[in-house]
Amino acid sequence: MAANELILLVAGIIALGVVSQILANRVQVPSIIFYIAAGIALGPEGLGLVTAESFGDALPAIVGLAVAIIVFEGAFHLKIDRLRTAPAATLRLVTVGAGIALVGTAAVVHYALGTSWPLAFLIGSLLVATGPTVITPILQVVPVRDRVATALETEGIVNDVTAAILAVVFFQVVSPETTTTGGIVQDFTARLGTGVLVGIVVAALIYYVLRHVDLSPTRAPQSARLLVLAGALVAFAVANVQQGEAGVAAAATAGMILGNVDLPYEAEIESFKGDITLLVLAFVFIALAALLNLEGLLALGWGGLAVVVAVALVIRPLLVFVSTRGDRFTVREQLFMSSVGPRGIIPASVATLFAVDLRNQAQVLTAEAGGEVPAQAAALTTQADLLVGTVFLVILVTVVFEGGLARYVAEYLDVIPMRVIIVGGGQVGRALADRLVDRGENVVIVDEDEDAVERSRKRGFSVEWGDGTDTDVLRAAGAENSRIVVAATGDDDANLLVAQLAKSKFDVESVYARANNPDNVDAFEDLGVRTISSSMAAAWAIDNQIERPALADWMNDVDRVGDVQEVEVTSEEVAGKTIADIGPMLPEGCLVVLLERDGEVRVPMASDTVERGDNLTLVGSHDGVREGMSLCNPG
Repeated sequence: MAANELILLVAGIIALGVVSQILANRVQVPSIIFYIAAGIALGPEGLGLVTAESFGDALPAIVGLAVAIIVFEGAFHLKIDRLRTAPAATLRLVTVGAGIALVGTAAVVHYALGTSWPLAFLIGSLLVATGPTVITPILQVVPVRDRVATALETEGIVNDVTAAILAVVFFQVVSPETTTTGGIVQDFTARLGTGVLVGIVVAALIYYVLRHVDLSPTRAPQSARLLVLAGALVAFAVANVQQGEAGVAAAATAGMILGNVDLPYEAEIESFKGDITLLVLAFVFIALAALLNLEGLLALGWGGLAVVVAVALVIRPLLVFVSTRGDRFTVREQLFMSSVGPRGIIPASVATLFAVDLRNQAQVLTAEAGGEVPAQAAALTTQADLLVGTVFLVILVTVVFEGGLARYVAEYLDVIPMRVIIVGGGQVGRALADRLVDRGENVVIVDEDEDAVERSRKRGFSVEWGDGTDTDVLRAAGAENSRIVVAATGDDDANLLVAQLAKSKFDVESVYARANNPDNVDAFEDLGVRTISSSMAAAWAIDNQIERPALADWMNDVDRVGDVQEVEVTSEEVAGKTIADIGPMLPEGCLVVLLERDGEVRVPMASDTVERGDNLTLVGSHDGVREGMSLCNPG
């Protein structure tokens, strides 16, 4: 292909990638769906503009460097602080879960497609990877709880590395060029260790330069961006020279370290790196999808379909439920995680490169035989077709169905919680967070004080470090998907600004504020903000102790001895019935004490009929009140 034609082709692929990303953002589905569609349209199965010969011998190098950037970017966003939200489950997902995926997939491939065990384990190792390139876009349109997102993101990043290295080890067994394979465990450990070591060294050098070398004052942010990008490529290349495919581990290690240290110009680096990654990802995925042979996919027949079904509907749920057992994940969250396991760039790129290698070996054997195709060459070609066909079939089906339907599945399972943001991580904020988390709310604390942030994290809360009066900080905390914002700092001016931003910028349904000075209550209420004056709250508490000591003592200890909750009635089973009818339906130790309708609150009579949309206040034992809430509002 002429140079000008190649330039035009590359520019066209990148342009299609950008359009695919815009469309994906518009319809809120993973962009990889559009990448694959664009690739097939450009490939031999479509317009025939992209073929295996389009990039010549440069394809492996292009794909390798692209993978380095993609893996580095994903690891850069993996924050250690977030891992604390689901440490046990995360560790099991990337160890026990990966083992179940490897062995289970290999067994299904062996028996369903009749492959050899080495080839089956090669395919199984590649399909261990879910990958940040497909998981992250899903989580951008499906804002699940932090513990779920953290587990899925970590699984994707770590298993990308695991899959790439395992695949190289098993490929040595499949390839006839290999003279010795050595122990699989030793080989895997050597490659992983080399990658980690190189990644640490490169990250340390970049950190030292950025922190201690005087970069050009006018070009410092640009220099920092370019230095980090170059570091990702150097780490990948150096590690690969030492040990094949150790580069993925090096890029991931360097990215994770640099993403978790106090790096200058971090915001500029993230923005620049994210844009580069999108372009690289679009180009590589479209280019690889263009090399798909649909006849090869169809040739897999019922065996290929059996592999896809087993991977998506049997193996994935099994590994998720085993890995998350006994942790804080609900059954609905486990079901959602089971439905989100699409495969991405690592299986696609590595499978393509291995297939090219196997076909090249077959061509060499055929040439040595004088043009007649020997049995070994035919076997290598068959293995290459099975490898690429099986991997891409699983990618296509899981991306289209699991990626495309992820939001609908999440909405059906009701695992997209509206966040509650508490600005102010002091004693008041943390005490409130304790109560809200106990009743199942997805709470994020925002504070700019490092000590307050650390205390909140030690209590297990999700925390956004920054100034809560900053629009970008509130957005990062999830204000666009929040139904409640509480301004609970010790500064009334800050609380007032937080309340204004929540109302005007993010249109939050309910905004509450703490007024430290009672003279400021009117200013808050003029905004339509529900306000709690610290002095009035203290007066109410003292008055309750004087006039209603039993109730006051019970309310102060409510988390231990009972519960009080308000719930909106949405259940058809409850709506339309009288209080007298509802009473026997409630669990033992749960009573209806208040009924709110159209802003009017009163103690209900036994003959009062409850309507859909009414709010009932339930009092009783902790478990009894929670069961009563589920009865009134099953959603």
